[in-house]
Amino acid sequence: MQTISKPFYNTTFGPSATTTSPSLVSSFTTWCTLQEPNRFVWLGVTLTVHGCFLTPLALYVIMMAGLNFVLFGMAIAAMGMVVVSQLAALPTKYTIPVFLLSLLIDAAVIIAAITQLI
Repeated sequence: MQTISKPFYNTTFGPSATTTSPSLVSSFTTWCTLQEPNRFVWLGVTLTVHGCFLTPLALYVIMMAGLNFVLFGMAIAAMGMVVVSQLAALPTKYTIPVFLLSLLIDAAVIIAAITQLI
């Protein structure tokens, strides 16, 4: 875990000073947990972004590049993981990272399809 997150460290020296800085991963997880009251907003954002923008764009680019079925399956799987996590009513602690992972997958699929055109 030390490779993913930075460790807590002491910023001042002495026996009475114990100031620590939280890692980026724990800060993000805390923020995701605090987004729980906005759960339905995240539901709408994730499904709208994927269903109306990213998945159709990725599929269009894949079709223009020659219909690679591996990329096609990856684009559909990225959409599917967002839909399944939202339909399972998981907490935002899980759905927001799944959404960000699916954005990365869609970006990689689009880049891979564009490189096939070149």
